[in-house]
Amino acid sequence: MTVDISRHHLSAGPDAEQFAERLSAHLAEGIDGLEDSVGGASLVDSHFDTGLLVLRARCVVDPRAATLETWEAAVNAMQLGSALFAVTEASEGSVECRINRKVRTLPAVGSLPTADAGNWLTAFWLAVICRDQRRMTQLCEIPLERLRAPEGQYDEYIYHWVDTLQTYWLRRPGLVEKLTATFQASDPAVARVAPRDLLDGLLYPPINLFYRFVRKDEEGFSPALVEALKLHRTYWTLNEDREADIDGSIALGPLAIACLAYDGKLPIEVESEYLPKHLLQRGWLGEFPT
Repeated sequence: MTVDISRHHLSAGPDAEQFAERLSAHLAEGIDGLEDSVGGASLVDSHFDTGLLVLRARCVVDPRAATLETWEAAVNAMQLGSALFAVTEASEGSVECRINRKVRTLPAVGSLPTADAGNWLTAFWLAVICRDQRRMTQLCEIPLERLRAPEGQYDEYIYHWVDTLQTYWLRRPGLVEKLTATFQASDPAVARVAPRDLLDGLLYPPINLFYRFVRKDEEGFSPALVEALKLHRTYWTLNEDREADIDGSIALGPLAIACLAYDGKLPIEVESEYLPKHLLQRGWLGEFPT
């Protein structure tokens, strides 16, 4: 039996539609400026943040991702996330990145503090959701040490988690040991940087879902997904400020793991506006080059 997890209230009227349109136009202008100079390309992290905001704004008004504009928003966010790591890989020369339906030549900018493990996870989730295996591979080939942030910015678990995902996708040995290390390091008794509600509500559930996925746990995956979405909703309704924040419109990590499970033929007995149907079921895949 399919379980429906309702999304908390987010206003989806004409104002929300206009907000999404204005954001999209602003992002398109910013993307066009990326090629202008090293200074322009160094703003790719800011445009990545805006791209994520556009995707979430689109999902407020189009929770099933039934329109092309929402798919475009997902693809643009993915492309900007990948571009962040592409332009920071070298300090000279240029790289070609497809963004917003065009192949663009961006100057390399060298190291940026935002090219870290947190943004890597977000970029990887987007590549999974968009089923862009080439970008997934490129992200997974980034050395883990390059993603390390200054001490105290992240708990150590995040590096175990990135290592686990890279190991899974590149089929390297040691997946079980690395996933075990991720579980151990994400225990609230061990983690010290992430607030407990953030860890419980948003950061840990994708790890548990991934465990169910790699075990091909057909009976356990959907209940774990239900739990993840309920925890997501609880986190984003803790207070009025969070409840109004469009960042809670989709559950990005659980959606990405659910996409892996869907493609792996695991039954997904859950429906929710936190998991836009046409992103989960790759309804727009192949609509245009990504």
